[in-house]
Amino acid sequence: MKNIVILNIDYLSNKLIAYIELLKPRLSFLVAFSAAFGFLLGTDGIPNLFILLMLSLGSFLISGAAVTINQIIERNLDALMKRTSERPLPTSKITHHEAIINGTVIFFIGVFLVAYHTNFFAFALAILSLIIYAFMYTPLKRVGPVAVFVGAIPGALPPLIGWVAATGSLSYEAWIIFGIQFIWQFPHFWAIAWVSDDDYKKAGFKLLPGSGKKDLNTAINIMVYTLFLLPLGLLPTYFGLTGLNSGIIATFCGVLFLAQTFQLMKDNSQKSALRIMFGSFIYLPIVQISYLLDKL
Repeated sequence: MKNIVILNIDYLSNKLIAYIELLKPRLSFLVAFSAAFGFLLGTDGIPNLFILLMLSLGSFLISGAAVTINQIIERNLDALMKRTSERPLPTSKITHHEAIINGTVIFFIGVFLVAYHTNFFAFALAILSLIIYAFMYTPLKRVGPVAVFVGAIPGALPPLIGWVAATGSLSYEAWIIFGIQFIWQFPHFWAIAWVSDDDYKKAGFKLLPGSGKKDLNTAINIMVYTLFLLPLGLLPTYFGLTGLNSGIIATFCGVLFLAQTFQLMKDNSQKSALRIMFGSFIYLPIVQISYLLDKL
């Protein structure tokens, strides 16, 4: 009897871990963080912490639903790639039907939290984000690099959703923070695609720009889009959304980020692409946090 209880506990524990993995918690947390950033930046005075919590949780769950749909659609392709072969669906830790049920439940909970506690516009944008990511970006990954452009839209919507949740309007400030995160997606996606190119080819994914090769042309594309972040990072300061300090920090981070791309142009190496990938992970939260602190 004791052994049966232990086995049941282990089974439930492993199942819970698999369900958490299915949500891609790091990615979904980044979505929740970006939505919270937009909400706080768009709030005048003291923010409503309860609404902030509901928005963040709802964004996390909607993101979790989107990536669950993505994994359901790509479950056979994930099994072909080393980086994804240990995910819950390829390993059968979670069945296809369990993933559908879980994704549906967390989708409706997430949508309810955003719709009930914010406003219709934030709700509609959250739904649009899921549709584009799950049903447009996902199949386009095997078509060509246009997938990166399409995927950058839902990737940049969270801060805009947060702003709309706080203000109820799509003002120019909302489009500024959307634009920064939109352009950031390109060096971020392409660096990941460069590092994972051999794996992506096994699944037929075509995400690198131009000819789709790890060459100077791709490195130049990464550099150009990273260069765009320098003027974009100054727009919140220029339009009075934040102060001068965050503009300086955004420029400094942008220059460091850009410097990494020159090394990739020079050597076209996996190591340089990996540095850009990690640099992209560091750039965005530091810049967004600096905007928030500068607004206080």
